This record gives sequence, C-alpha cells and structure tokens, in this order.
Amino acid sequence: MSSTDHRKQSLYFPEDMLEEIQREATRQDRSLSWIVQQAWKVARGDIRKMPSVNDVLTPAPKPVPVPVAAVAAPPDGEPKP
Repeated sequence: MSSTDHRKQSLYFPEDMLEEIQREATRQDRSLSWIVQQAWKVARGDIRKMPSVNDVLTPAPKPVPVPVAAVAAPPDGEPKP
C-alpha cells in the first residue's frame, strides 16, 4: 500500500500553458497531475538554483581587498613603481 499524501491543491496556469499541458496529458494518456508532477521532478534542480526573493533583495557582499604583498612582481624582477 502506498503512503503517498494525496492533498488537493489548486494551481493556476496561463491559459496557453494549461492547454499545452492538457495536450501532453492526452498524448501520453496521463492525468494533468501526473504531467505536472513529472515536470517538477525533472526541473526541481534547476529551480532550486534560482535566487529567492530574499537573495535578490540582500546587498551584494563587499569585495575583499587584495593585500599588496599578494601582487606579483613583473617578469623581469623589477618592482612596480
């Protein structure tokens, strides 16, 4: 027996996207729910890479200054002016 949680949830799609999902569900003889679940499984890794709203609103970190000693001398061995 499956222990899958079958909760109802309303999702809203733009009309053209919903029609495309319906065509694919018909082509595969699957439910709309099954198509959306498979799409999520395929795309979730990419979606998790997207920044959240909080990531976008936080300021970028300040650049770390490079110590002068870390700057390489010119190839001829003379110090930089």
